[in-house]
Amino acid sequence: MNKKAYVAFVLHSHLPYVLGHGTWPHGSEWLYEAASETYIPLYRVIKQLLEEGIQAKITIGLTPVLSEQLIDNRFKEGFKAYVNSKIQSAIADEKHFSLAGNALQAKTAKMWIDFYTQVLEIFRELGEDITKGFKYLQDNGAIEIITSGATHGYAPLLSRDESIRAQVKEGKRSYVSIYQKQPHGIWPPELAYRPAYAWKKPFGEEPAYQRKGVEEFYFDEDIKYFLIDAHLLKGGKPIGTYLSLFEGLKVLWERFKEHYKELEKIKRTPYSLYYAVSEHSKKPVAFFTRDPKTALQVWSKDWGYPGDPAYLEFHKKHFPGGHRYWRISDANKDLATKAPYDPDMARIPIETQSSHFVSVLEEAGASAEGENPVIVSPYDAELYGHWWFEGPLWLYNVIKKIHNSPSIETSTLGEYYDKYPPELTINLPEGSWGEGGFHWVWLNEWTEWTWKLIYETEDRFFSLLPYYNKSPLITRILKQFAKELLLLESSDWQFLITTWSARDYAEERVNEHYNYAKTLGEMVDIAMRSGNIDETNSKFLTDLEQRDRLFGNINPEEWKEVKK
Repeated sequence: MNKKAYVAFVLHSHLPYVLGHGTWPHGSEWLYEAASETYIPLYRVIKQLLEEGIQAKITIGLTPVLSEQLIDNRFKEGFKAYVNSKIQSAIADEKHFSLAGNALQAKTAKMWIDFYTQVLEIFRELGEDITKGFKYLQDNGAIEIITSGATHGYAPLLSRDESIRAQVKEGKRSYVSIYQKQPHGIWPPELAYRPAYAWKKPFGEEPAYQRKGVEEFYFDEDIKYFLIDAHLLKGGKPIGTYLSLFEGLKVLWERFKEHYKELEKIKRTPYSLYYAVSEHSKKPVAFFTRDPKTALQVWSKDWGYPGDPAYLEFHKKHFPGGHRYWRISDANKDLATKAPYDPDMARIPIETQSSHFVSVLEEAGASAEGENPVIVSPYDAELYGHWWFEGPLWLYNVIKKIHNSPSIETSTLGEYYDKYPPELTINLPEGSWGEGGFHWVWLNEWTEWTWKLIYETEDRFFSLLPYYNKSPLITRILKQFAKELLLLESSDWQFLITTWSARDYAEERVNEHYNYAKTLGEMVDIAMRSGNIDETNSKFLTDLEQRDRLFGNINPEEWKEVKK
């Protein structure tokens, strides 16, 4: 019996480059938390499904910068120490709560001991390489891994086409090196897209110049599909008042409108697959559209599943080990009022909620327009486990119930593309999945200065790139310069600044990578004049190569614009 609809879960896993750049409260502990609370638990439940004869068919985005960190020995050693410290602190907590007569919290402490012990066992079984676990799942048909921009650079705002090419090309190169196959699809950083038009920097007096559509760079790397947010399918006009808040955004929108043709008069549905192509381009690439209904059902702060009173409260932690011993209780009340967490009680809502979500998917599939509809449900992977501790178990139950459903089935995006390639072509507008639907999260009065540094560094790097093979020393310097440029372009810095999540850290990182790149540029000038660099510069280069040592196969010569 043919099922009516397909469900495509997409879990986007990403963290900026933090190795060698702090530990706590900002730095490598972000990576240790995500690995122990999300990546390994997701691997465990998907593998369990596979052992039960069920291919979960989940699409997982592991960004290149994340994967590069997971294979780094600094992560492996730091992660083992981190997990062992969590086990020891939970042992101390269990003793403390038992002596105090807090039986329920002693029970939760035992849960943490078992949880982190299992994390460490799985890590060792994988040869201390988490990417091998996801590669195993992909090789056995349980998941599809997609790529992303090398360092999650925000493509629409990068000032040079070569920079977008660099993000896509180095992202793919890293993927192939680690996962040993070609990526079928790509997660555009922040689901951001920009078509071809005469683009102008959002500040300054430089004239507009013709840019390529982002999909053209995907096409050149043989990437078959990407994802967008739903509002772009409907026309893409920015939501709310963000354009009026910042002059730079108005400049971009007005320039875009001048070159934007009215959307084609065809009926569109987020449950179908289309080709995106910029005006005058012959490089169409398919795109999937995020389904807002199913996403809201999980994410909503008012009625989303993670807000259940029985679930673990994320924000309240026990000193000094940082374990959590309280449940959400009432999301609208102060942390001091939270009731103790009960691991057994927390399992009860999962059964009802997973059944409800499957019914939501079945209804969406039944009402979706068109043949063979696909419901694309993308989430930040860290929701499952890190933010929502019970999330991996909920997902496990959902996949099992979909497996038994007569009307829906799971599919990776690549498998759906192979079965039902698109027939219609659409000119997409510019935008992202950020607040307001345009670029405000990444370009505003707090972040404009970061883009000025990025644009200066882009121009400086590409002015020096013609000297790439002048000598082994210059090649070495420019390779590290290329890495620093990619790291400077990370969209995380603007996000952290705008949201105040870790503003000081993000501002420091922008300045760090800018200054590293500036020094490397000066070293190229010195090497061009004298053929060598002094001992101080030599030590600086060696230390930086060890600190920012991702993308070992980087080849910036391939970033150049190819004249046709």
